[in-house]
Amino acid sequence: MPPAETSAAPKPVVRRENRLRALDGLRLVAALMVAGYHYGGRDGEVVQAWGSSPRHQFPTLHHLFAYGCLGVQIFFVISGFVISMSGWGRPLRSFFASRASRLLPAYWAAIVIVTAVFALPVVAYKAVSPSDALVNLTMLQQPLGVDRVLGVCWTLWAEIRFYALFALCIVLPGANRQRVILFCAGWTLAAAVAQGVHEPLLTLVLMPEYAPFFIGGVGLYLVHRDRRDAYAWGIVGVSWLIGQHYAVQRLWHAPNPEFFSNRSATAIILVVTFGYVAVAAIALGWLRWANWRWLTVAGALTYPFYLVHEHLGWVVIKAYHRTLHIPSYGTFLATVATMLLLAWLLNRLVENRLTPKLRTALSKPRR
Repeated sequence: MPPAETSAAPKPVVRRENRLRALDGLRLVAALMVAGYHYGGRDGEVVQAWGSSPRHQFPTLHHLFAYGCLGVQIFFVISGFVISMSGWGRPLRSFFASRASRLLPAYWAAIVIVTAVFALPVVAYKAVSPSDALVNLTMLQQPLGVDRVLGVCWTLWAEIRFYALFALCIVLPGANRQRVILFCAGWTLAAAVAQGVHEPLLTLVLMPEYAPFFIGGVGLYLVHRDRRDAYAWGIVGVSWLIGQHYAVQRLWHAPNPEFFSNRSATAIILVVTFGYVAVAAIALGWLRWANWRWLTVAGALTYPFYLVHEHLGWVVIKAYHRTLHIPSYGTFLATVATMLLLAWLLNRLVENRLTPKLRTALSKPRR
């Protein structure tokens, strides 16, 4: 247990947080990694869009695209950092309003758009039932066992559970260094116990497979506040050790021609390490020079792009590749560009208009 902080102990100077634009750029990199995986790094419904397996469309790059799924783990590290930064010193109402207004407008719009597009007769993909589509608006379709409109929404369910744990353990009582350290240590230990006893409820709440990445991001925010904090570096190191274990355990398998690709355990570890090192470099200020305004735009497009890119990407790939006969690599780039354009429209027409209104409405105290 870390020693209690006293008034006599020197405290690091905490500067007013400036926007870390390099973090926005890293978000987009992680989103493009996931898009590469969904378009060219796996089989499944995307085969119907291409007309054949992506391994035939991208004979060389499909091996690299297969590692793109690890962009999710990088997202979780970023999320741990960002939620710590945005939740520190904030009351619970403000924290809830900030998170809800950030997630919901683009999410609701994506649910409506994907449901409407999949309902078109010319689209061969099956739409969920109207009842299931309505349940999807709550973001609780995963625990309720309802068909998902968006394939990527399982990651949002993980995010929501992290927000709940952070809100109850840190935001509600008030954030301070010792409380955050105890939260990280307690969650790490509890998640390991949950994995060991195979208790479904504990696994549901504590998320052993993904907890290390959120915890690593929280630890890196402590590093951002004080780079000499040995406890913070310890949290980061332990979370990386456990996180790479879960990533390898889930994604590696012995070479088998029946699998789409054979990921190397070493390469998996390197990608996970890249995520930690990239966020650490931002936390330490090494990438402060990357202060270009377009990175803020990239960060703003990442979330709506992430929401719509997979399912609508199937429709766009089929149109570009099989209808317009654009070559595979051209289709890949054109599809990414189209999804970025749609993300820009969602940001301008939905998020910029609804997010401030929703945040204001949720932040107002009620008598």
